[in-house]
Amino acid sequence: MIFDDFLRQRRRNQLSQDDLATLETAVSEVRTVPGRRTLAEKGAPITFSTYLIEGIICRYMDDRDGARQLVAVHVPGDFVDLHGYPLKRLDHDVATITTCKIACVPHGALDEIVATRPKLAKMLWFSTLLDAAMHREWIFRLGRLDAIARVGHFFCEIEAKLRAVGRSDGSTFLLPLTQADLGEACGMTPVHMNRMLRELKEQGLMEVRRDIVIMTDRSALMRLCEFDPSYLFIEG
Repeated sequence: MIFDDFLRQRRRNQLSQDDLATLETAVSEVRTVPGRRTLAEKGAPITFSTYLIEGIICRYMDDRDGARQLVAVHVPGDFVDLHGYPLKRLDHDVATITTCKIACVPHGALDEIVATRPKLAKMLWFSTLLDAAMHREWIFRLGRLDAIARVGHFFCEIEAKLRAVGRSDGSTFLLPLTQADLGEACGMTPVHMNRMLRELKEQGLMEVRRDIVIMTDRSALMRLCEFDPSYLFIEG
């Protein structure tokens, strides 16, 4: 099923089989998109919302000189731009980082869900509120943590989200992001990011081997970066 990972370990048990079937039938298209492709441009009208089945997607903003800041990184199970349904346009860009498999849900189908299935509509609203909680945490991370803690916090968040959908065993997971991507998420240059990754490895906390992240001491890493996963609303 397309929505196997939707809200896994996040109140998914509140979705009935009819709710999940309704989501399945709401999909107009499932397609594979290569990495580094724009899915939605800032300010452009949008008529559907994107659900991520496989791969990594980012939301980002560019400054006047073209320097990029990632404002969200999405993993399988995320409704990437569900907030675009009421807004009808986005104030940022959305792009694939890796090759992605996505499902497109037209806003007309969401109109029908809101009108006829209020419980399911509430769960979709809950999904957008999770995004808002993560945005607040990103603001805290970028504004109050030092460089090495920012990096550790980012990896702790991604690991927790991937573990919720069965893509991390709690210590090792696949994350095919470049050091430039990581820098854009954490507010630093690739050179600075390289130094932080080296320091985390030397401290015995975590290391990145090509696209594989290994959390050598996840508990200590969480303490270093003040990571409290409660904002992710992951159960268990």
